[in-house]
Amino acid sequence: MEARVAISVCLMIEGQEGLTWDRWRRLARAAEDGGFEALFRSDHLTGLFGDPKRASLDTWASLTWLASNTSRIRFGPLVCPLTFHHPALLAKRAAAVAELSGGRLDLGIGAGWHEGEHAMFGIPFPSLKERMDRFECGARAIRALWQGHPVTLEQPYYPLREAESYPLPPGGRAPLIIGGRGEQRALRVVAACADEWNTTRITRDDYPAKRAVLERHCRAVGREPSLIRRSLMVPYIVGRDARERDARLANARRIVPRVPDNEAAWRAAGFLF
Repeated sequence: MEARVAISVCLMIEGQEGLTWDRWRRLARAAEDGGFEALFRSDHLTGLFGDPKRASLDTWASLTWLASNTSRIRFGPLVCPLTFHHPALLAKRAAAVAELSGGRLDLGIGAGWHEGEHAMFGIPFPSLKERMDRFECGARAIRALWQGHPVTLEQPYYPLREAESYPLPPGGRAPLIIGGRGEQRALRVVAACADEWNTTRITRDDYPAKRAVLERHCRAVGREPSLIRRSLMVPYIVGRDARERDARLANARRIVPRVPDNEAAWRAAGFLF
């Protein structure tokens, strides 16, 4: 029997690179009317890819607006760094926005990666090992707080003591998205806690090995790998012809200079197959 694969197309916006309320309203309407499944956005405090003076609309204010001003699309942060957000507060905030939207919020979380941004605002940026330790503990804490009964969680970071947090998200939990490619830690956390594994910059040749690692971690914790949704984040440029495509690529590179500038580089990054 052949397995069925459902493919959905979502939008993801770098919300720190000039996102204003007017643009956000227009993006939300385009996503709703255009048939996209979801609209996601990053969670940063300042412009990262060229100009810190660009508008950087607050993540949770913009998601709360989506909850009340859209009716169909799913939405969420992709991703909230746990260096910015205490997991208990994030679980509370996510549950409230999920309830407001009728259960359309997906919560993406990460370990935090941009050292300069943390230094700019005086936010601690520990070693990668400590960030991953905190990330794993934080993911477990969020999951535990949505169990609907008092929970105690003994762990090095974010321990819980008979903790309860209400209201719960509709259905008892919001889908948890975890990104990353690291075989030792990130994929282990995906196996233990995630409803969806999101990755980027992975080629078609690299993917089977990463999938095998995830499946091995799933077996270790007794989870069925097929229950974890898979998603790939890639940039895209749309043009009616090559000239328009190239002009739009040049414009995108003015905003985010690290976007590849030629087809070979796009393929090497896993953005073209």
